[in-house]
Formats: sequence, C-alpha cells, structure tokens
Amino acid sequence: MTAMSGQVWVSLISLGGVVLGGLLSYLVQHRTQLSAERAEQQRQKTALSEARRAERLALLERFVEVGAEAERAAFSRPAEWDHTHDWYLRTRDIMNRLWVAERLIRIQFPLPVHDAARAYFLDLNRTVWQGLPDGESVRDYLEGNRLAFLDAARAVMG
Repeated sequence: MTAMSGQVWVSLISLGGVVLGGLLSYLVQHRTQLSAERAEQQRQKTALSEARRAERLALLERFVEVGAEAERAAFSRPAEWDHTHDWYLRTRDIMNRLWVAERLIRIQFPLPVHDAARAYFLDLNRTVWQGLPDGESVRDYLEGNRLAFLDAARAVMG
C-alpha cells in the first residue's frame, strides 16, 4: 500500500505541475494578447491622429490657396464691372470656394482658428466686392487678419 500511496503522490504532484504549467501558460498568453491589443489600439490611435493632421493641413492649404486667389482678384478689381464681366464670373467662383473652405475650417478646427479665418474672409470679401477707399492698400488692409489666421492655425497644428 505504501508503494501505491507513493505512486498516487507522484501522480498528484505531476498533475499539479501540469495544472500549474497550464495556468502559467494561460496567464502569459493572456498578458501577451492584452499587450498586443493595447499596441494595436495605440497604433490605430496614432494613425487616426496622423490622418486628421493631414486633413487639417490639406484644408489649411486649400484655404490659403483660395485666399491668395481672392487677394489677386481684389488687386485686379476693375473700376467698372457688372454680373457678366469676366472678372466677376471668375471672382464669384473663387469667393464661393473660399466661403466653403472657411466653413470647413469651422468644422475641423477650434473656434479661435475659425474666428481668425472668418475675420480674414470678411475683410477679403469686403475688399473684393466693395473695394477700398482711394489710397488704401489691399495688402496692408488684409495683412492683420491674414497673419492672425496663420498664427492661430500654426498654434493649433504645433
């Protein structure tokens, strides 16, 4: 019976080792899986952040580009024009694109950036359609709000 009792103990210890080994293996695999999931979530978060930054940068580029077109339209504003004049037709399209870009700035950026973009847009819109008093420079008139917008955008983009 003692031999049998020794065999039982050996079997129980062996079984205990298998159970303990299996438990440790499960814990290691579980930890590894959680770590891999966290790493994947971090990778996705980083990819999303980079994609949003790229979208914002493209939107800023679009707004600045169309703003520059609108400024050129303001510089070339004829003294006399009507709703069939080439300048008006070109400029209307430019100003419509600028209006859309300004609205997208509101969607994608914090309000301080949009407020600066809006002030620049309103000055530009006024300059394009109403002109400036004689002797006043388009560049000088628009410079303050243009720079305020660019500075606000730079602060957000880092």
